[in-house]
Amino acid sequence: MVKLIIATIKPFKLEEVREALTEIGVRGMMVTEIKGFGSQSGHTEIYRGAEYAVNFVPKVKLEIAVSAAMTDQVVETITKTAQTGKIGDGKIFVLDLAQAVRVRTGETNEDAL
Repeated sequence: MVKLIIATIKPFKLEEVREALTEIGVRGMMVTEIKGFGSQSGHTEIYRGAEYAVNFVPKVKLEIAVSAAMTDQVVETITKTAQTGKIGDGKIFVLDLAQAVRVRTGETNEDAL
């Protein structure tokens, strides 16, 4: 069984999280720069003397396909490494992945990872 882990983290934590995941054997991930809001719900900034609301804050989204056996370790590693203790540290979602295919070889599921 293969799982898809989707994590949103603070951008400055990306390299530290990537290094920690590499150390535990994660061999690849997709990274996207995103904007979002949750408990943080944005903030206000002053631009050219006018105050305005910034409703979305920059985040990084990680998408990582792993074997079910690695799921807990990956989630724990992301949680421990991305945590600052301040609001907006992010979220982690774990989904069942119906199928994974390596395009080059045609390998499927865990072999494709």
